[in-house]
Amino acid sequence: MRNLTLYSIKNMTFLLLFSCMFLACAEDKKSAVVADGNITAPQDPKNLVETETKKGLINPEGKTIQERFNTPKNFTRIPLKKKDFGTYLRKLPLKPFNSKVKYYDGREKYNDNVYVSVVAMEIGTRDLQQCADAVMRLRGEYLFEQHRLQDIHFNFLSDGKPRYFTKYAKGDHSYKKFRRYMNYIFAYANTASLRKELTKVPNIQDMQVGDVFIQQGNPFGHAVIVVDVATNEAGEKIFMIAQSYMPAQETQILVNPKNETLSPWYKANDDTLHTPEWTFESSDLRRFKN
Repeated sequence: MRNLTLYSIKNMTFLLLFSCMFLACAEDKKSAVVADGNITAPQDPKNLVETETKKGLINPEGKTIQERFNTPKNFTRIPLKKKDFGTYLRKLPLKPFNSKVKYYDGREKYNDNVYVSVVAMEIGTRDLQQCADAVMRLRGEYLFEQHRLQDIHFNFLSDGKPRYFTKYAKGDHSYKKFRRYMNYIFAYANTASLRKELTKVPNIQDMQVGDVFIQQGNPFGHAVIVVDVATNEAGEKIFMIAQSYMPAQETQILVNPKNETLSPWYKANDDTLHTPEWTFESSDLRRFKN
């Protein structure tokens, strides 16, 4: 009887160990990652999160447009020279991820699927830097950074004539004077005057970083600026855009409301551009002359 009892206990112990091993293997298989038809070993959850972030289109830790936004699979950013306007735009500093856009008076703009990031650039405390103004501000900042002071000029709406920074500055080429000049421009220029100043881009496929979609409207128009462009081997282009709006507010990187998978990138093969707060046509694409 004693031998029988010991035999039973040994069998039960063996069955228990076998069951635990089976359950452990089953759990491992359940948590294994299947890729390309092969089962790989399970990964640490922290590593999985990090991998997914790198493979996604958004890197929350990125400090600039180029660092924060990755290109989709098979797309690469178009090559640019170090001193190009497009290079300046790609390197625009961004506020921490999930920051809210602020109006000129300090109020926050509710983000109803409008923007994905905010450009880290002060806009002053007056209701001046709106849509076309933000485009001119970026262009002016670029030229000032490149010490191309003689090229900083924008047309007034009243007479269509350019106002030059060098003439306005009267020898004071400080950044403080430059900001005063830009506010001076914002007060007397708008989408209508800027649109006339820019050159038409006949084919959207010829888009470059720094191009502008702009409508003069009646009474109001709007403008968004292309802050990045990428392409694939088939020659397809995608792009990213930024805007300010009314009332004056910080410049923001827009989401793509029509394609959440591609957002914040847009395809350059559509005749109509649907942004969160405005609709443009491909015929609205313009470019700075120099």
